[in-house]
Amino acid sequence: MSDSAILVIGHGSRSVSAVEEFYQVAEQLQKRFPKRLIETGFLEFARPMIADGLTKLIDKGATDIIALPGMLMAAGHAKNDIPSEINTLMSLNPEVSIRYATELGVDAKMICAAAARIETAETQFGDGYNRKDTLLMVVGRGASDADANSNICKITRMLEEGMGFGWATTSYSGVTSPLVDEALERVHLMGFKNILLFPYFLFSGRLIDRIYQWADDYQQSHPEVQLVKAGYLNDHELVIDTFVEKVHATEKGTGNMNCQLCQYRVQILGHEHKVGAPQEGHHHHVRGSGTDADDPAHSHSHEHHHHK
Repeated sequence: MSDSAILVIGHGSRSVSAVEEFYQVAEQLQKRFPKRLIETGFLEFARPMIADGLTKLIDKGATDIIALPGMLMAAGHAKNDIPSEINTLMSLNPEVSIRYATELGVDAKMICAAAARIETAETQFGDGYNRKDTLLMVVGRGASDADANSNICKITRMLEEGMGFGWATTSYSGVTSPLVDEALERVHLMGFKNILLFPYFLFSGRLIDRIYQWADDYQQSHPEVQLVKAGYLNDHELVIDTFVEKVHATEKGTGNMNCQLCQYRVQILGHEHKVGAPQEGHHHHVRGSGTDADDPAHSHSHEHHHHK
């Protein structure tokens, strides 16, 4: 039996740079799997859409496909929107087997990749820098899924203890709280003279721009504090290693999503109404709508992140 083909699924963005970075990850995966068919597809905004990527693989003769989500955490996109599309595509192509891999999740290699990005940024502090005098702020995307949000807090804690920062806290770019700007004002009261802000994101985009702008605004208001902005994860070698492991785990049948605190399966405080909700996609209005390169005059200043 030939190796499974791979459909790498991205969230999608209006940001051209974010889409290009996603393709770079797909290219790295092709290098790791040179004999496999690999195509890409996006959930929203960018093209090709998920269905387009699948069609390309089928046209090339693929009948066994692994759908690999380029998602850090299992929130609504990974738990609901992407599976909904896969279910639809499987019903339209009954001769094709599509196996859904898990999100990257809380993984030791991902935490090491995060640490590497942080260590690179620390050089900006200059001579006399001490982690014990520094507050680390990890920024997550933010979701309407408390389980996904709490995983960012777990990563923050592991980075704090593993690297020896004086303190660490978590903030988010949207949907939930605290947002970056309010979190920075809160921690300012703690009196740290160094703050290292690290976006736990895979790719660039408008949310990264917003995070960095909040950081710049804080720095301007508080010149007595040195705030350093770390780079996001992007295509770090350990991130690619984690993707590769997700492919192998799916083939072995061991890649199972952690559903212990899934709000669609059990009653999670504040989300009881979601138990048993149908698996439906919510991106019809922006699916394949294009990036800023397709419509430079597009006036949206957000990434439709209200439902993530």
